[in-house]
Amino acid sequence: MAQDTAQAGSQERSENDGGNIPYVRMSTYAPPGVDMRRKRPPALSFLLRLETLRRTARILSLMGLDLVAVFLAIFTALALKAAVRGGLDTHAVFQQTKDIVSFAYLLTVLLFARSALYADRAERPGLTRIVACLFQVTLVALIYALVSGKDFSSYYIFYGSLFFGVLYVSSFRFGYEWLTGALLRAAGYQRRAVLVGSGSHIEDVAHALDDGGHAQINVVGFVSLSPRPDNGLRSLGRFEDLPEIMRGNRIDEVIIADPDFPEDRAVDLVDRCHAMGVRVRIAPSTMEILVHRAEFVPGQSVPLFELKPPVFEGFDYLLKRTFDLVGASLLLFFFSPVLIASAAAVRITSRGPVLYHSMRPGIGGSPFACFKFRTMYHGADRQQAELEALNEAGGAIFKIRDDPRVTPVGRLLRRYSIDELPQLMNVLRGEMSLVGPRPLPQRDFDRLEDWHKKRYLVLPGITGLWQVSGRSDLDFDDLVRLDFLYLERWSVFLDFTILLKTLPAVISRRGAF
Repeated sequence: MAQDTAQAGSQERSENDGGNIPYVRMSTYAPPGVDMRRKRPPALSFLLRLETLRRTARILSLMGLDLVAVFLAIFTALALKAAVRGGLDTHAVFQQTKDIVSFAYLLTVLLFARSALYADRAERPGLTRIVACLFQVTLVALIYALVSGKDFSSYYIFYGSLFFGVLYVSSFRFGYEWLTGALLRAAGYQRRAVLVGSGSHIEDVAHALDDGGHAQINVVGFVSLSPRPDNGLRSLGRFEDLPEIMRGNRIDEVIIADPDFPEDRAVDLVDRCHAMGVRVRIAPSTMEILVHRAEFVPGQSVPLFELKPPVFEGFDYLLKRTFDLVGASLLLFFFSPVLIASAAAVRITSRGPVLYHSMRPGIGGSPFACFKFRTMYHGADRQQAELEALNEAGGAIFKIRDDPRVTPVGRLLRRYSIDELPQLMNVLRGEMSLVGPRPLPQRDFDRLEDWHKKRYLVLPGITGLWQVSGRSDLDFDDLVRLDFLYLERWSVFLDFTILLKTLPAVISRRGAF
């Protein structure tokens, strides 16, 4: 009997977790007539496990469809215009389209990427965002043409291409969603989710997610804040045990299924999930949907709002990384005389290495060697404990205005932040960014509160809002809040602005010691 039970349990394991975690789907929510134990096509199941390959294939296929759609949109608009005028020459229209399509396609890809139209299936927006992006492409193309001095007898090419662009792009993407959805269903793809909340709303969300029997969300169970409700779902345990529950059940996302979920617990939940790489989404109430005007996401029976961590990913990461590489290379070239002179001064005036490798937690708390010109006497680290009582900074930071360990040359280098210039090499190595939260020494990191550590979700920076908003004069909690403000409002223009403001802040020596 025990053997038969074990065999049945092994047959009912989720295909999406590699067969390691047993999970029996509750019969209440199983679609009628569907055998949950049926075998999946092995080739499709194997492809589901190749996450990077799937992501690359998705982006390339969508970009390819968009290229064909944009080309056909321009070609159709030009061909229709030529046909109306009675002089349709297919070859001439084709050549004219080739001359135009490169610029239009580049704009389309950039705006689509910025609007998450190449994101994961569950996160891609629908027709509204497509129309908005194509309208922006048309507007930018029109402005560029007018600035370039091009004359038009009419502006038909712009609104004609826009009309056909919306038609082709939306049609191709609808076909793509339908085809890939069929393949994913055939492969048994489902994201393992846990519902968190209290009351009957958990049951309502579970029913809605399972409605139709084709949702790609596998509701493993629920975690309730109140005493366990009788809702037919599997109770996974207490809210306080959620990290262990997520690890033990290989949860892909947590869905907050309670319009009255306490805000303080919601913040804690989001932080814990993001630290474990788990998505957090909210199943809104009817009133929240009306207030926030939720946009329909294809393939979902319940609109889900994702709470994303403040990280740079996708196109934003590519843009920021490109800015860092170009900027760091130019700054290294521009400051090379200063770097050479500083290195010589450190070498001549005191014993020890020119560069000091300060081991500091970086992105995700992973340690890296932060390069600095050595500004202290050799072996100064051993005196740290003796000087703790003289600390003049608040919070976790250690600062002494007249630190006896600093050399005369080091004091000059610190005064104008020249000792930080070698960190341009950290930027080129991918360990730091030009602009971002400053990396703290391990001693300071160990004294941080949990909410402070959210600043380590991104690469640390050489400069940031700390340096242009008062530097060491600010309270530590205020400095951390500046980091969060930067992450929420990031743009390349903001990075460039901070870099420009850093130089006056350094020259004025505001708050520096």
